[in-house]
Amino acid sequence: MSVALRTGMVLAAGLGTRMQPLTGHTPKPLLSVGGRSLLDHALDRLHAAGIDSVVVNAHWHGDQVADRLRARAARASARPRTVLQAEDELLDTGGAVLAALRSGALPAGEPFVVVNGDGFWLDGPVPALKRLADGFDARSLDALLLVARTASVPGEVGGGDFAIDEFGHLRRRGENEIVPYVFAGVQVLSPALFDGIGHGAFGMNLLWDAAIAADRIRAIVHDGPWFHLTRPSDIARTERALRDPLLGPATT
Repeated sequence: MSVALRTGMVLAAGLGTRMQPLTGHTPKPLLSVGGRSLLDHALDRLHAAGIDSVVVNAHWHGDQVADRLRARAARASARPRTVLQAEDELLDTGGAVLAALRSGALPAGEPFVVVNGDGFWLDGPVPALKRLADGFDARSLDALLLVARTASVPGEVGGGDFAIDEFGHLRRRGENEIVPYVFAGVQVLSPALFDGIGHGAFGMNLLWDAAIAADRIRAIVHDGPWFHLTRPSDIARTERALRDPLLGPATT
């Protein structure tokens, strides 16, 4: 059973400390890859997937994020519609999404997509967001994550995040264990995942663990290139990869 996704959120408030010095005066989602900012890439992907409205949270150099959104909105063909959620204090990933739900910027009654503002991927044969929408069943799931194979990710990804069985069930990496999959920064969530959660700062890991325990979460393995952008060297590595004629055309 698939869902028709209409709304989304781009998480763009982080400090990007490991990306210093590039993020000293620029928020990480406004760093450029392939001639466009990471934020623009994310919004373009969401628009292509049919998303009408997107919440973008901002904290570190939030004025620059606001300026970028205004510049997009000034174009007559600007899509999707964006709503800025300014955070005086960092709410972390889960707290930011909860705040958007509480404010009504994200609808309370339907699933939505959340994209990390520093994420960058190229689609495989079927766009990743379509695969997530097609794979999400609100009757049995509260979260569906996009994951990438650690062996195919350029750069350092540590020991991975999850092990996944043939049906998409997730298991956390154990102590001193290496697992084959890393979260790829894209997920479809049900508002029900946040039921009973108080306001404040908290990460999505808290909710993922609860969903794993309740068997209400699954994962889909990305079938295209995904780039782990943590340090300046990762940006340089990604730019070199995009100059590969086999990948470059897919970035447009």
